[in-house]
Amino acid sequence: MAAEIKYEDKPWLTSYEKGVPEKIEYEEICLPEILERTAGKFPDKMALSFQGYKITYRELNDMVNRFASCLHGFGINKGDSVAILLPNLIPCVAACYAILRIGGIAVMNNPLYSDRELEHQFNDSGAKVLVTIDLLGNRMIDLRSKTNIKQIIYTSIGDYLPFPKNLLFPLVAKKKNLAADVKSAENVFKWKTILEKSSPNPPDVKLSFDDVAMYQYTGGTTGVSKGVMLTHSNLSKQIQQIGAWFPTFNSNEIMLGALPFFHVFGLTTAMNLAIYLGWGDILVPKPQPEPLLEAIRKFKPTFAPLVPTMYIGILNHANIDKIDLTSINGCFSGSAPLPVEVIRDFESKTGAVIVEGFGLTESSPVTHINPHAGGKRKVGSIGIPISDTDCRIVDLNDGETEVPVGESGELLVKGPQVMKGYWNKPEETANTLKDGWLYTGDIAKMDEEGYFYIVDRKKDMVISGGYNVYPRDIEEVLYENPKVQEAAVIGIPHPTRGESIKVFVVLKKGKTATQESLIEYCSEKLARYKLPTEIEFRTELPKTNVGKILKKELRAEEMAKRK
Repeated sequence: MAAEIKYEDKPWLTSYEKGVPEKIEYEEICLPEILERTAGKFPDKMALSFQGYKITYRELNDMVNRFASCLHGFGINKGDSVAILLPNLIPCVAACYAILRIGGIAVMNNPLYSDRELEHQFNDSGAKVLVTIDLLGNRMIDLRSKTNIKQIIYTSIGDYLPFPKNLLFPLVAKKKNLAADVKSAENVFKWKTILEKSSPNPPDVKLSFDDVAMYQYTGGTTGVSKGVMLTHSNLSKQIQQIGAWFPTFNSNEIMLGALPFFHVFGLTTAMNLAIYLGWGDILVPKPQPEPLLEAIRKFKPTFAPLVPTMYIGILNHANIDKIDLTSINGCFSGSAPLPVEVIRDFESKTGAVIVEGFGLTESSPVTHINPHAGGKRKVGSIGIPISDTDCRIVDLNDGETEVPVGESGELLVKGPQVMKGYWNKPEETANTLKDGWLYTGDIAKMDEEGYFYIVDRKKDMVISGGYNVYPRDIEEVLYENPKVQEAAVIGIPHPTRGESIKVFVVLKKGKTATQESLIEYCSEKLARYKLPTEIEFRTELPKTNVGKILKKELRAEEMAKRK
């Protein structure tokens, strides 16, 4: 029976929730126009809330317009790149929409990245202006000379705080490392000062759906990190797809904006979706258990897109039983598999429904979601392809022959959310996009009802605490160490982070090193979440007959040890 089902039959359509369309009639509307429309519909509604400081949709739209004028004054024209290096703060949202409003290209960067990683992304993207936070201000002023960045604008956590926090903040901020003095330097400006001086009427720039809106970077350092070109069409159609997937939601939901906006999962599901649907968004810049629980307790969000580490952290918090979580009625989980018992525990504490989904940076990111209400959810499955999304699973060797239903192969995806290509990387684009199909590099299978399961990930990628860690980033750093001959990185199971990083190292003849000294060496060059937790020294590493290190064997050995 299974053999008769074909991918082009789209068996998943029978599991669509009532009201979810197979095909969508898209509005040709770009994100800045969506914000303008929402501000017109709900001018006095809370758009963003940070620590209880609220700004309305009218105020957010005004802020976006003023910053767009400011960027124009700095010489930013259509097609110019502007970098944002911020956690989830009010200026992060405003800056992103302002860049798009004047036809610029937004480049979101992770504030946890090292200077080496940021230098690569700033230069690869050709960023001309940087928006950051005072805590990183001096580092960025020092880094600026190695890049094309001319102006730096910095905000502070203290810029938008409610009374009396705004009065107390200056007294305690520096002691608690929540604020920093930024040295005076040419072309360095304070966010609030520059907004006050800017006109609320930016130039009118005609945006086209085919224009690139963002370079969204996938990995870490030189040679690995690729800028995914996402167009205005990709971003707009993706939120129209997700909006259509949840027909039971209305404009009165409150979003928990905890997923980092610099990551495409957070950007789409926690930032853009809220603006599209006219929801209020509770910003959580440090999505750790304590601030997450505090935000839920105080501000009663109703929809929470999170990654597994966050669900696990919340459930394991000492105060979990004292906090009422029942305001949440919908949750979305992605980036790594969510253990069954975590789903059960969280749903019983909140009464909410968690739907697991799947996506890639290259697909803006969402391609699959489990039905939310009324449809069948399959725990452990990434769900079914969303509206207008086609999928196939093909033979791992030839990349073309479709494998029978129930068998594993490479997952291929096609839809309006799929990227234009990699910035400045035509060969890699050609390898990943073929005839409109995105080759995900993920090994998956589909069951008879059209539900998909990820069997294995892109062979080596490690997902630690919801972050994608590319082993080559770490290996490259270790290969620069004069004592290291060979290094191989794998992910090992970790009780709360999903995976942590283990490195196998072969030292050069006559050299000695300790685990601690090598981790210390890495810490100067890598973001903290990429740091190895274990280093094992070996005299040699298993290899293929052409000299490729066999990580598969290292993983198998590691798993055997843990049984």
